[in-house]
Amino acid sequence: MRHLLLLIAALPCLNAEVKLPAIISSHMVLQQKMENPIWGWDNPGTRVNVTFDGQTYSGTAGTDGKWMVKLAPITASFIPRNLSVAGSSRVEVEDVLVGEVWMCSGQSNMQFSLDSDWNGQLEIAATNFPSMRLIEAPLVGTQEIQNDLKRGPGESKSQWRSATPASVARFSAVGFFFGRYLHQALNVPVGLIHNSWGGSSAEAWVRRSTLEADPRFKDLMEFTKKREDALLSDAGKAAAEKAAADYKIALEKSRREKTAPPRGPDTFLTGQNRAGNIFAGMLYATLGYGIKGAIWYQGESNAGKAYEYKSLFPFMIEQWRKEQGQGDFSFYWVQLADYQAEKPNPGESSWAELREAQTQTMKLANTGQAVITDLGEGKDIHPKNKHDVAARLVRWALVKDYGLKMAYRSPEYKSMTVAGNKATITLDTFGSSLRAFDVAVARGFAVCGADKQWKWAKGKVTGKDTVEVWSDEVAAPVAVRFAWADNPVFNLFSMEGLPVTPFRTDDFPMTTAPKAK
Repeated sequence: MRHLLLLIAALPCLNAEVKLPAIISSHMVLQQKMENPIWGWDNPGTRVNVTFDGQTYSGTAGTDGKWMVKLAPITASFIPRNLSVAGSSRVEVEDVLVGEVWMCSGQSNMQFSLDSDWNGQLEIAATNFPSMRLIEAPLVGTQEIQNDLKRGPGESKSQWRSATPASVARFSAVGFFFGRYLHQALNVPVGLIHNSWGGSSAEAWVRRSTLEADPRFKDLMEFTKKREDALLSDAGKAAAEKAAADYKIALEKSRREKTAPPRGPDTFLTGQNRAGNIFAGMLYATLGYGIKGAIWYQGESNAGKAYEYKSLFPFMIEQWRKEQGQGDFSFYWVQLADYQAEKPNPGESSWAELREAQTQTMKLANTGQAVITDLGEGKDIHPKNKHDVAARLVRWALVKDYGLKMAYRSPEYKSMTVAGNKATITLDTFGSSLRAFDVAVARGFAVCGADKQWKWAKGKVTGKDTVEVWSDEVAAPVAVRFAWADNPVFNLFSMEGLPVTPFRTDDFPMTTAPKAK
């Protein structure tokens, strides 16, 4: 009997094994020249040894079973090596490279796949980069922190893959082009972590408790809680069940009749808009993995709340940096493209206000934005030219992170002076000069007088960084706006073809500001 009890007591030890997260697996790329965290799980108290490139480090699993070590910095290498982890069992992580690692996040325009790009078929056919590695996070929206990249119990984990025609076809087009430029320009291995989700709101990408603790987001969280309570009520659950059943019937009908599929039922509770959902379900599982930086393409879902985004977007970046524990890593984003109908008269625009919020976020260290107000499509929120988007984005990294010399930043508003009915706008051209494309007249400007009635204005480039602006309808201009519309029409660029950043000289109330209660 005693022997039987001892055997039963020993069973957990016999079944114990060291486990690693999906992000730490064969074919991965480690970030060069930094201490790379390696972590996993084992029985509490188990000593775990990690060996890589002649170095061995030990850690002990805590009461929650998690252990972590940090590898000493290593320079980039195309030589594949194994990383060994020995605890209750032994795991060999094979074919590990060292190079540059970037995270690719956002909503549908970052999720937009390479095979949908204008030149997608050509780019896919030309892809053969065995030292460029890709991994994607499954779409999981939840309030429960997930420690690994998988959809649920029994589901397979995400895996690192080399860049081949098969692996890149459905990968992020912007992420792929960005990474390929780095790979070829720097001649080092590149790892890309892709975790975007179409239609996602910025608040879903932040730990919920931090939003709840910040008074700036009181209205946001009150709205969230109200919606949750409604969906979790008995009536809400009944409505959800009926919506799911109706959707199933409508979907089957659309398949039979070969018509457009119906819109799915409300998935707020498990979707990409609920505060904290993506942070807990997707982002957290990779936080701590060594990266050089992150690229971001999002904002469309928050355009109606641009005033709030002025605080929310920089807050999100700051929170990521705190959670990552790697200091102010580089964070570059794509400004909203031009979209929707061109308006005959100048006026207000929620999309312009969102772009302004993005521009103002560059006050944070190690940030930058790619301006693409000339690359969008009025009738399609998903413009298909992703190559030029990524080309503008990667300029920031190549210059700021890797020391290459080239134009990388769109001209930005600096100051204004007024004499008579003419305003002179001075821009910071960052070493370049201004160029009016196609015609000599600089288009895209509007001016107003004290009455705040906006009129289209004429523009003339008068120097490498100055533009003279006027309207025959405004005798005494008090403010100037440029490319201030959902879908602005303009032609002012730097000599390298980077569009002037949309701006306004006024501080008139934003249309997306909360209304007084």
